[in-house]
Amino acid sequence: MTEEAPTFEHTRAPTQLYLISPADVGGDFPQRLARALDAGLKGRHRIAAFQFRVKGIDDHAAARLAAPLQAICAEREIAFIVNDSITLAKRLNADGVHLGQDDMARNGDVKIAREELGRDAQIGVTCHNSRHLALEAGEAGADYVAFGAFYPTTTKEVEHHAEPELLTWWQTLFEIPCVAIGGINAENAAPLVRAGADFLAISGAVWNGDEAANVKALMDAITAAQ
Repeated sequence: MTEEAPTFEHTRAPTQLYLISPADVGGDFPQRLARALDAGLKGRHRIAAFQFRVKGIDDHAAARLAAPLQAICAEREIAFIVNDSITLAKRLNADGVHLGQDDMARNGDVKIAREELGRDAQIGVTCHNSRHLALEAGEAGADYVAFGAFYPTTTKEVEHHAEPELLTWWQTLFEIPCVAIGGINAENAAPLVRAGADFLAISGAVWNGDEAANVKALMDAITAAQ
């Protein structure tokens, strides 16, 4: 018989959602984003952040696409996080930036992001399945660490697989929040919530279908688990 992971229900805040954009944020996506966010504004478990993750375009084009989405987030007091680019985050005066390991090699690390974006910026770091990378990120001043992928995903190519106990290890030792990412949906979220994820990063499980209904299903799953 295996030992169940602790629930942390008395020692940490409720798990929240961290939405990640699809690759295409044109067309009617601003309306879809508004619907998704409005479905996740009530109750203990809510949407806390939205990450703008668009690849293969320059900062001018990215800024044009980001503007309406950033306004929608601001109206609802939801953090607008830019993926990869410190320069774009600074240009947009975004609430923060999320840095992957490769991004830091190209665009600057946590300390550079802090210098460029200021002390109030939310800086997150992808740590894959590595305790060492997470410790480095925390020591460098990251505001959160992201572990994954926990499940198979079609959003991006998966090179690293993480296990739920990694979240439990982090929670028992550190106060910096941790984000679980990778293939998470309403059916498989519960083990990650129980293991200690402060945030669940979600993309396809929201945007593939009715975004409002998908957000509600995720909220219900988190509530049932926590």
